[in-house]
Amino acid sequence: MPDVPTLAQVAAEAGVSPATASRVLTGSVRVSTSTRRQVHDAISRLGYVRHRAPRGGTGRRCDLTVAVVVCEPSQRLFTEPFYARMITTAEEVLTAHGIPLTVMTASSATSTIATPQLVAGGVDGILLIGARERHPLVVTLAASGIPVRSAGRLPDGVDMPYVDMDNHDGGRQAAEHLLLGGRRAIAAIAGPPGLPASRDRLDGFTRTLSLAGMPAVPVAYGDFTHSSGVHAAQWLLRRMPHLDAIFAASDVMAAAAVQTLRRAGRRVPDDVAVIGFDDAPIARRTSPTLTTVRQPVEEFAATATRLLLRSMASPDPVRDNPTLPTELVVRESA
Repeated sequence: MPDVPTLAQVAAEAGVSPATASRVLTGSVRVSTSTRRQVHDAISRLGYVRHRAPRGGTGRRCDLTVAVVVCEPSQRLFTEPFYARMITTAEEVLTAHGIPLTVMTASSATSTIATPQLVAGGVDGILLIGARERHPLVVTLAASGIPVRSAGRLPDGVDMPYVDMDNHDGGRQAAEHLLLGGRRAIAAIAGPPGLPASRDRLDGFTRTLSLAGMPAVPVAYGDFTHSSGVHAAQWLLRRMPHLDAIFAASDVMAAAAVQTLRRAGRRVPDDVAVIGFDDAPIARRTSPTLTTVRQPVEEFAATATRLLLRSMASPDPVRDNPTLPTELVVRESA
């Protein structure tokens, strides 16, 4: 059996002292960004995993604590229904096991504040939501030895168990529906390119159109907010005045596109068909009601939470990474 890498070896590989490597793992703010990157690169190359001492107490489940960590600014937590649905379902699963839930946000800007509590033994398991590329917390948690389950596929190069939606197939379904409806001047409003779910939705959509002979699809990028959907739709209208369909990577951005099209004198769906993604409550309140790709949010959260609990109860890693199906829901907008 090969030797297990030590923290001292990580430090030597990174060209820093063991004390500096330790500060990186605990999220200390007294480490430069370049040094932090050197240590994380060394961790990845060596396959180092931090081993935590068991917490005191009886080991009963009432002594355990789970944290939901949302990799977004706190205002997003309170304005987007997706997060409320995820957290509510996770709490229901944990409550049935007598385990309390802590909710934290950790954007790239605030991760150094959240990291020390998470990796220093403050929690026994972490449900991670919205992990993106180059997020400093993600690599630290992957090497921490703490049971972690990501809700959503991880960025390339990060080894962490996850549960995912079939976002690629959701994009495919949206594209096929527009093609079957005779739409040919089609554009997309994508989510943040650093988020794997966003990339998968766009890739499934554009690949399907490309196979149908439409290789050049104009794409505007948003961040799932209403304002970004407005700006993206305005940009697409300037770029492609005669467009006849828009696929948006979230229902909030799709609703914003409908509003923008109406203000521009374009009728939905007569002039422009619009498809969203999520099947959030706003999809049924928008006029016309949104055709959208439904993702089973509650099942998603429950599955991720239960697999996290299995990891917390087992000395062996639980490496099952299920992908849940998505489904096109046809309403009035397309």
